[in-house]
Amino acid sequence: MKMKKIITRLLRLDYKTRNDGGGFTLLELLVVIGIIGILVALGTVAYSSAQSSGRDARRKQDLVAMQNALEEYYSANSFVYPTTCNTAATYLKSNWPEDPMSPTKTYVQNCTSTTTYCICAIMEKTTAGNSNATTCATGTWIVNGPNYCVGNLQ
Repeated sequence: MKMKKIITRLLRLDYKTRNDGGGFTLLELLVVIGIIGILVALGTVAYSSAQSSGRDARRKQDLVAMQNALEEYYSANSFVYPTTCNTAATYLKSNWPEDPMSPTKTYVQNCTSTTTYCICAIMEKTTAGNSNATTCATGTWIVNGPNYCVGNLQ
């Protein structure tokens, strides 16, 4: 009979007589849930930050590609820049770039002169910006915020 009690206890078949304190307390469960919540929050912040950094990098690459296309246009068309920026789209491998955050949003462009141009992107990170932002990003068409701009090289 003693062997039967030992076996049922080992197999946990005797629920009524079980009193070994083998469950978790409410406090232990709350601590574990709290730790999991903190880890999820940290992961979400890190993921969001990585996404915005990736979009900023894409914006910089797009601006450099547009600058290269405009410079190629300048060389191929008697040393004048187009008065509409996306006229130089034929010198790009794909279409004229759009902002990675919103496909309907375009970059801030000022290509009204045949001797200069300026194209700016508004970055998500506050530390973004370049040295051209003070010389290129002038006028009311620039939205306040951290800008990254490219201008004519000639």
